[in-house]
Amino acid sequence: MTAGPGLVGLQVRPGHPDFLDLPWDLPLSRWGERCARIVEVTRGVSRHDVLFLQYDRALYVVKELPPALGEREYGALRWLEDRELPAVVAAGHAHVRTGEGDASVLITRFLDRSLPFRTLFENAGLETYRARLLDAIAGLLVRLHLGGFYWGDCSLSNTLFRRDAGELRAYLVDAETAEMHDPLSDGQRRHDIEILEENVTGDLLDVAAMLGVAPPPWLYETGAALRARYEQLWGEITREELISAGESWRIHERIRSLNALGFTVGEVKLEPTGDGSRLRMRAVVTDRDYHRDLLHALTGLVAEDRQAALMVNEIQELRATLVRRENRSVALAVAAYRWLNERWLPAIRKLAPRPGSDPAELYCQLLEHKWYLSERARRDVGFDAALEDWLRRFPPPAARPPSPPPPDPE
Repeated sequence: MTAGPGLVGLQVRPGHPDFLDLPWDLPLSRWGERCARIVEVTRGVSRHDVLFLQYDRALYVVKELPPALGEREYGALRWLEDRELPAVVAAGHAHVRTGEGDASVLITRFLDRSLPFRTLFENAGLETYRARLLDAIAGLLVRLHLGGFYWGDCSLSNTLFRRDAGELRAYLVDAETAEMHDPLSDGQRRHDIEILEENVTGDLLDVAAMLGVAPPPWLYETGAALRARYEQLWGEITREELISAGESWRIHERIRSLNALGFTVGEVKLEPTGDGSRLRMRAVVTDRDYHRDLLHALTGLVAEDRQAALMVNEIQELRATLVRRENRSVALAVAAYRWLNERWLPAIRKLAPRPGSDPAELYCQLLEHKWYLSERARRDVGFDAALEDWLRRFPPPAARPPSPPPPDPE
């Protein structure tokens, strides 16, 4: 006898709800009949049924897939998380049986403060975010390929973006076609890039249609531009150099150049060449969270990598000021403590970020404002003056005068 509709199996990771209150006996297309947790958020395009669910302050995404495919994608997302690669977090997976047959349901944690790429263009036009999107997606694919991950369906539609100090940071959101290898072959990388080139052109054509504008000529060159960005970044990270025995300084120079791109260097491999007079040097990068990790170690703050880079630079500048003022060496940790208590905390209290907003992004906007004021004044206007000018121009919600009441009806 065949079992009735409902859960056949459910995997849920610790730290997430048990999801047992969901109407598992219904296909997702009918959950609206019995599920009060469904909420509407800004969303991208999906080929499958997708719903967003509210659990206290956390949002979750459920996606219905053909049998076993959800479990496969769940495993791919767990693999990415174990290697700290940028992707949404898998919370669970269900095998269900409904009146329409068996299905897989993947459950992921909604990526807070993220946006689908179409939303970026709605009010800004096609050109505004083009370069930043290309940099973000190229950087994401390089990181995935370095980790041995073949995407198989890389596109803007399968990616979410977070603002990162004026730039964008990309996260994988769809891994149905993924394969994991150790390492990835050049042929697999090339195939992934070819898929990306084709998909990105199609994504941008869809946006042009959404905006009701004719596709600009550069749109058809975007795929090639994206490949060039990818190849440049891949080449910079993976290139080998030949160094002489007395050129150890070049090792440190190579590490610093990769750190400047945001990559953490796990090790540097040195191998002798055939003639024995030189060494072949290759740096092995582990992630693109160098500045994030450094900022967190110094201050406990969590930020995107470009945000963190700007704040670490500010800490370094404060350290140099302290060294000059006090005429002695100052540890970076000491400068970070002063920065946290004398700049970050007072500024965030005055800026009063709205609930759900990103304090680090707001602080970086303030740093950009300080740079703008200093450029205009042809001198460093100082942090406090920039903060006061910002607050005059953009008062926090609590400081704004209340709106006048509507006139009494006659």
